[in-house]
Amino acid sequence: MKHFSLPKDGGLLIENIPEGIIHACDKVVTDVFGDADAACRSVSKAIVEAINNSDKEKAFKLGFSTGTTLTPLFRQLCKQYDKGAVSFKNVEVFTTDEYYFKESSPSQRRNDIVRSEFISKTDVQAENVNILGESIDPSELAMFDEKAKGLDLLVMGIGEEGQIGFNESGSEEYSRTRIVMLSYNSRKRQARNYFRGDINSTPRMAVTMGVSTMLSAKKVFLMAWGEDKVEITQKIVEGDYDPACPVSLFQKHHNVRMYVDEGAGSLLTREVAPWLIGPCEWTPKFTRKAVLWLCQKVGKPILKLTEQDYLRNSLDGLLEEHGPYDQINIDIFNDFQHTITGWPGGKPNADDSTRPVASKPFPKKVVIFSPHPDDDVISMGGTFIRLVQQGHHVHVAYQTSGNVAVNDEFVLQHMDAARKLGFGDRFDEVKKLIAQKKPGEPEPRALLDIKAAIRRSEACGACRSFGLNDETNVHFLNLPFYESGGIKKLPSSQIDVDIIKDFLESIKPDQVYMAGDLADPHGTHKVCTEAAMEALEQLREEGKEWAGKCVVWLYRGAWMEWDLGRVDMAVPMSPSQEIEKRHAIFHHLSQKDIVPFPGEDSREFWQRAEDRTQNTARLYTDLGMAQYQAMEVFVKY
Repeated sequence: MKHFSLPKDGGLLIENIPEGIIHACDKVVTDVFGDADAACRSVSKAIVEAINNSDKEKAFKLGFSTGTTLTPLFRQLCKQYDKGAVSFKNVEVFTTDEYYFKESSPSQRRNDIVRSEFISKTDVQAENVNILGESIDPSELAMFDEKAKGLDLLVMGIGEEGQIGFNESGSEEYSRTRIVMLSYNSRKRQARNYFRGDINSTPRMAVTMGVSTMLSAKKVFLMAWGEDKVEITQKIVEGDYDPACPVSLFQKHHNVRMYVDEGAGSLLTREVAPWLIGPCEWTPKFTRKAVLWLCQKVGKPILKLTEQDYLRNSLDGLLEEHGPYDQINIDIFNDFQHTITGWPGGKPNADDSTRPVASKPFPKKVVIFSPHPDDDVISMGGTFIRLVQQGHHVHVAYQTSGNVAVNDEFVLQHMDAARKLGFGDRFDEVKKLIAQKKPGEPEPRALLDIKAAIRRSEACGACRSFGLNDETNVHFLNLPFYESGGIKKLPSSQIDVDIIKDFLESIKPDQVYMAGDLADPHGTHKVCTEAAMEALEQLREEGKEWAGKCVVWLYRGAWMEWDLGRVDMAVPMSPSQEIEKRHAIFHHLSQKDIVPFPGEDSREFWQRAEDRTQNTARLYTDLGMAQYQAMEVFVKY
């Protein structure tokens, strides 16, 4: 499966800049890549080079953190091994952390990823494997710590709050390998990833390599993927040392490098304001990005920016290339204003020369891909409703069942209602299924089928609420990669792509909407969107004329919004349209109030969506545009 990312449009002229200038703001030298796989290809080559150039008279000591961050790296290392570029026979492997279980449960062990994705697929010798947590005897932990001192290379993923291994906030710089208590926030995050949201099943203790042991490594590689790591990445790379943030201790290390994808690195100066770093290529989109940044920096709308505002904020290069400043202001104001449209499918019989969407054909055949059965109305519900009400042939395709996100108690409530209505009594049967569940193991298929049916009925209800025919225009693709019965999904494959291809070929859409959360390497959104993009690309390569003309629009999820410099279309909503969208979201009752995977955000999905779209409207107003209640924005792929 190919990995898609948004193309670069302007930016730093890196080939003309010494590396030291690129990293001028870095307290930990950091490389930003398009995605995790690209970063891991670079890291794997560096690891292979270090091993091949090491002293063959002694074992090369290589340390890995556990969890999912390093999974794409293990794939790349296995590729290097398979093609004969490296041997791991003389490599001694150490892991840095593990849950402390009272009862062993292999499906919940963090070290299983290292074993299954790397050790079992290479020639690492059994006697060279040092898995932390297999014993918690104090003397053996001390022996492990002594043996792990001075690793030749330590490769670490980092936690959202700056944890390294299970060294939590407040861990001492001189700490050694030990048993630790996990904080509530850490247990909550681990429950999300490994225990289907049940924090009561999550271990309260863990074993971790100490900070001082980690800092003794001769070389350290830190890694972070996805937008949930964006704030901690910025803090590590450009922030001040903070003893409450264990990973910031690596600012003191003499040989450390960090590797991040665009999602995690999006708040770094080189990404937010690269003109502060060096000379740039001033494309129209990049110019807009700079002007909007300047407006927010000085607190002015576009047409009130002065020449001094540009000069004082390192935008003299922009003035030299596209000045004078007042012409730049007018051009960007007009360009940005032209992103706004109340006709996301195109306005019939209208001059579309400055509109984001062509007026013809009308009506359009539109497909909205929704990774889960509620992303459509949460992320672009206002636009969805407009497309239906303006007469377009709209089809929504729910790519996964979303079954694991339904709470067990909600299932029992449905069974009880059916029993009381006389439609059948399966309450005790389902209650028994639920009681048989084991943490870390897939849910029973019969239970998952009920949960999937609940989510399908909710999605159909939402679509009916604004006039879409749920019998003919609502489709459930049930992509197989999702149906693992647990949080960890199966690998996406051509089977998933073929299902999407068949569906697209049956509709032959003019417009397609997809989730644009491409920076998250672990999320369902990314997998679903990449499968849909792959399907479209294959159809184009097969010569399907409609596929070549089809326009793809990317929306964002409930948490994040597009940088306004990227936006190609903004669809405003009135107060009544916002309420109509809210009511559509309310149909997803299984996701209301009790959400299995809410992270640290306690807001319900409708609140997150409204706060996001209202904030976008305020940003447009602050830049000098008309005032709207809310706005949904899209990027053209």
